Amino acid sequence: MKSTVAIVVTYNRVSLLIENINHLLSQDFKDFDILIVDNDSTDGTGAALRPFIESKQILYHNTGSNLGGAGGFQRGIRLAVEGGYKYAWVMDDDCMPEETALSELFAADEKLGGKYGFLASKVLWKDGSVCNMNVQRKTLTKNVRDFSADLIPVAMSSFVSFFVKIETVFELGLPIKEFFIWTDDWEYTRRISKIYPCYLVTDSVVVHKSNSNIGANISNDSLDRLDRYRYLYRNDVYLYRREGLKGFFYILIRINWHALKTLFKAKNNRFKRIKIIFNGTISGFKFHPEIEFPEKSTLSD
Repeated sequence: MKSTVAIVVTYNRVSLLIENINHLLSQDFKDFDILIVDNDSTDGTGAALRPFIESKQILYHNTGSNLGGAGGFQRGIRLAVEGGYKYAWVMDDDCMPEETALSELFAADEKLGGKYGFLASKVLWKDGSVCNMNVQRKTLTKNVRDFSADLIPVAMSSFVSFFVKIETVFELGLPIKEFFIWTDDWEYTRRISKIYPCYLVTDSVVVHKSNSNIGANISNDSLDRLDRYRYLYRNDVYLYRREGLKGFFYILIRINWHALKTLFKAKNNRFKRIKIIFNGTISGFKFHPEIEFPEKSTLSD
């Protein structure tokens, strides 16, 4: 049995997913399985993947409903644990790992003697610049700016090429599915980094083929996307309230800054946007999801 599984969560992005799978199949390190966790896509994803499934190039799991990114990642990591793997390599369907991405993660694992909580890849955007939305954080509030070292200690990372030992999952639990979207990766990686040293591996490189190189911004996002921001502000409160007074003051400063920026920069629906910021934040103080822990069984396709 292979020791490692690459977990890809997808939803209605079949073209990007096929490209992602081809990048995974092109890795110079071959001793890993590929598990596609499909949030019940309606764009023909299942049919498009049938040749890969029949040739046993991938494992495929349909969740049966859209669990959001958070639910998909939790499901995938749970399946990895239950399948008896030792390592999980996690990513979105628009993540394109360079040929040596996984082998460099294992090189770092060997260099560190396995003494780490998680490893993360350097994430570039389509034009070769650093992908702003996936820059890891060195501390609770400070992003990595200098990428010159081979290994950079980090506190938080996205799930765009996140590498974790399964023994760590047994110890600290799974991502929180109730987050649905946003902050599930920050919360999970911070949960780990509070206990163990964690690292950005700059020689492990992936390209994030997102639509833009700008992170989520409620002040200028389209009207049809506004409602989802309630998850962002709610989930961020859960994350930062665990940090004590420092986290509380960070929340306070952040929401007021976002509200002011929205007030002066939003081109429409200013007060609706500001209301979402404050209502989402208030709901975060009432949000107490339970951390789930996996059980061992057998992974089936």
